[in-house]
Amino acid sequence: MSASINNCIKKRTEIVDSGLIVGSTKGVSVSSANLLIMNPTIRAYIDLTRLQFFFAWPLLFCSGYLLATTIYGDFTWFDLARVSLIGFFGFEAGLVLNDYIDRNYDKKDIESDKLTRYWRIFKTRPIPAGLISPNHALGLFIGLAAVTTGLIATLPYPHSMLVLLIMIYCYTIEMFYQIEKRQTQEFPFAQLIGRTDFALFPVAGYLCLGIPDVNAILYFVFFYPFAMAHLGVNDLVDVANDRARGLNTIPILFDIPRTTIWILGCTIIHAMMAFLFMTRLGLPARIGIIAGLCLLIIANVVILKKKTPDAALRVLPLFHVAMILYAGGIVAGAFF
Repeated sequence: MSASINNCIKKRTEIVDSGLIVGSTKGVSVSSANLLIMNPTIRAYIDLTRLQFFFAWPLLFCSGYLLATTIYGDFTWFDLARVSLIGFFGFEAGLVLNDYIDRNYDKKDIESDKLTRYWRIFKTRPIPAGLISPNHALGLFIGLAAVTTGLIATLPYPHSMLVLLIMIYCYTIEMFYQIEKRQTQEFPFAQLIGRTDFALFPVAGYLCLGIPDVNAILYFVFFYPFAMAHLGVNDLVDVANDRARGLNTIPILFDIPRTTIWILGCTIIHAMMAFLFMTRLGLPARIGIIAGLCLLIIANVVILKKKTPDAALRVLPLFHVAMILYAGGIVAGAFF
């Protein structure tokens, strides 16, 4: 009897000890994760790459690829994974390039509680803040661009060439846009040319499998006005910093009331192109686009009514959710 009791006590002790070990291990894992996040260098790189939006870029890029599969077939999960990585590393490289080019101008910021806080989870611009050196940022851009180039090279010809040419164009035009908006201009030509890089991003995804056809063109003319409206909202939110930097952004060239008209005009053109684009899409994609347009209507009403940077900041997420709905609808349309 006493032997049985002793065995029970022994087993109970082992179970308790095991539970403590598991609990302790979990505690160490959580603690380690917290320590990593608290590391200033890691936080700086998260802000530099806007890592909290990591899912958006592959989704947008893959929407183009999956649209192409509805036309040309040949879908494979391997290709989807490869295209996702091209979209992720390629866009991240562009974000780092943006901060590298603007590093000296970003030092002049007078507000960090609006656009900087929205795009960067730890509210820092790491290069001008001295958290990441310009050379390290440039090295990161080169590394990300090299990885993207390597992945593109695995695509069959001529798709590899087409996507690579778009990548080179986008990085070049990003540099042109960031530099040109510092120059004296009376009309935002730099912005009109510069945002073609964003509009070409999902088209590049399409060209991973497809060719430059009507669908590719319609995706571009659908997404380009959205990119211009989105830029207007971004610039409106950041108008105080842009004025301090001496940049000729849309609200600086015009004024805030006319910037709200710019946003509305681009949204109207975007809606017109959306209905044209939808003639080539299935039901899930149409539902996603219509839902996104409803959010843009709400955003424009708020911006036109308030006409303030704070109002633009409040509705900026609606533009990004609309983009997710567009891409998500096209992705769903490829499977259903």
